[in-house]
Amino acid sequence: MASTKAEKARQAAQQAGSNPYVRRFIEDEELRTSVKEAFDAAKNAYQRMSNGKGPVKALTDDKKVQRDLKTAAENLKEASERIQGKRKKRHPLRKLFVIAIVGGALAIALNEDLRKAVLDRLFGAEEEFEYTSQTTAAPEPTATE
Repeated sequence: MASTKAEKARQAAQQAGSNPYVRRFIEDEELRTSVKEAFDAAKNAYQRMSNGKGPVKALTDDKKVQRDLKTAAENLKEASERIQGKRKKRHPLRKLFVIAIVGGALAIALNEDLRKAVLDRLFGAEEEFEYTSQTTAAPEPTATE
């Protein structure tokens, strides 16, 4: 009977080892880290929620519970993507583009000459003129009375 249990255990291990998800979990350290961090965050949130206040009050009032649950959800999402073989698409130019936009906006906001140049390009140059009155001022009344 002992040989059949050992044999069944060996077969189960072989079947588990041939499963692509189990294989990926064994080989991918980042996947294991994500799962562990998600588990730890969920455990911390559960401990804080079961401290006697009640789960609803803990969820609505306790910032640490909210942070732990958010961390757990993010790590589980990352683990799910990794186990399915989805890779995050990296867009290295996206960050550069955002930095350029923010930098340009700050430069325009802080530099008056640059701001005037941009506005002139967008809306045309402002016409500067000097105003001269065509009318003459009325003579002041004299105090003869």
